[in-house]
Amino acid sequence: MKRFLFGLLYPVIAYSQSSEVLSVRNFRVQHEHRLLQQYRDFLSIPNVAADMPNILRNAEWILSYMRSNGIRNTQLLRAAASDVPPAVYGEVIVPGATETIVLYAHYDGQPVDPTQWLEGLHPFRPQMANGSMVNGARIMDWPQDGTRVDPEWRIYGRGTSDDKAGVFSIITAYAALLSTGQQPKVNIKFFFEGEEEAGSPHLHEIFNQYRSLLKGDLWVICDGPVHQSGRRQIVFGVRGDTHLELTVFGPKRPLHSGHYGNWVLNPAMELSRLLSSMKDANGQVTVQGFYDDVVPLSASEKEALSKIPPVEEQLKKELGIRAVERPTPLNEALNLPSLNINGIQSAGVGKQSANVIPTKAIASLDLRLVIGNDWKRQQQKVIDHIRNQGFYVTEQEPTDAERSTHEKICMVKRSSGYNAQKTPLDDAFAQRVVQSVKKGTGEDPLLLPTLGGSLPLFVFEQELKARPITVPIANHDNNQHAENENIRLSNFWSGIEVFASIMLLQR
Repeated sequence: MKRFLFGLLYPVIAYSQSSEVLSVRNFRVQHEHRLLQQYRDFLSIPNVAADMPNILRNAEWILSYMRSNGIRNTQLLRAAASDVPPAVYGEVIVPGATETIVLYAHYDGQPVDPTQWLEGLHPFRPQMANGSMVNGARIMDWPQDGTRVDPEWRIYGRGTSDDKAGVFSIITAYAALLSTGQQPKVNIKFFFEGEEEAGSPHLHEIFNQYRSLLKGDLWVICDGPVHQSGRRQIVFGVRGDTHLELTVFGPKRPLHSGHYGNWVLNPAMELSRLLSSMKDANGQVTVQGFYDDVVPLSASEKEALSKIPPVEEQLKKELGIRAVERPTPLNEALNLPSLNINGIQSAGVGKQSANVIPTKAIASLDLRLVIGNDWKRQQQKVIDHIRNQGFYVTEQEPTDAERSTHEKICMVKRSSGYNAQKTPLDDAFAQRVVQSVKKGTGEDPLLLPTLGGSLPLFVFEQELKARPITVPIANHDNNQHAENENIRLSNFWSGIEVFASIMLLQR
């Protein structure tokens, strides 16, 4: 079997799909209009973690959907503080089963700016389009009963792929098994988090409080995209994550650029110089010691990476770029720590542009971590670099005394963070999941040592002694964390089959 994507031809080892999973597909085909409407209702509930009233509406919706599909002992798992989004829990205990898998996804989403979305789209008014709108597709009427549903259509809205798709696919996979008279081979626990996009600051507390309830032999995480080639991938690790916000100060009031230009230091220029000092022309971070504590990849991990199909040239065409930051394959770059500028702000641009020297310039930095890095230590390396560039570093707005003493001032705000986590490729239980996915999908999945994105799986390992693996389902071009987020229906449907195959895990 061969598959085409981006004009790229690559071989896929094909097998016969199991009859059990084919029956799940038949269930989905028979009920897909109802499933789409239910998913639309779910997506219509705003899910930003800071919006507690709507977060609770999401949690209650999940509880109701679980209960209506035969999942038992459903409850909200809460931290001590009342303003913390709850986790949603449920379970299926199978008579005679001696093993338990815990299935995880998160129901919160990234903050939104509706003005950035394409005309006709709104983050919490889900719309169907007849393909990718980047490639000229158009919004269409929501499909009604009896009408054809094309797997190339896409749903647009916040959370469509990250990560309400995971929540809905996992629950619906069990519903499909139940409706087709099939019983899982293992006990199943369902755990849906409500503040992953906020950095999971209370996850350790929930794990500690409900430790006995959350015991399991393997955690399977649904988050992130399939490989850019379209191949299914199973990921054995994730990068850690932390952030810094830098503010460089200029004059106490904005100044006329004609009257004071060439004399007063411009904070936007000083911040730009500072940021450019952090990387060289080859994308190498120049912060002292940035890579020193990285644990090298094992021989088996290097072998797994060597089997990843190359997509770099096709991605350049898709993204409209020619240059890349590092002259290495994409997945090799994702196995290194990174320093990224998430955003820069100083005065106005476009119609808001004015002839001023601004009072301050702000940048948000995103630090991704790999095994060996510690998030606090990695933050400190960057802060030490800022000092080495001649800046006085403070954690608060500078006083007049500090302004009169120091030529260059940078205020640094540290976020919380978490470290990277990795499960060995030869983990026996994880390899059984690989075989189940292979049997269920009819294809050999790619095995990745580390996902480029971040999840708080370090907390799973630290608090529960768990060895999680990640099984993504979303299309790679889903715009997660950004405007015009979407899910391709083919990916959505196949996600249900994938998680049904995991629930049918064999010894």
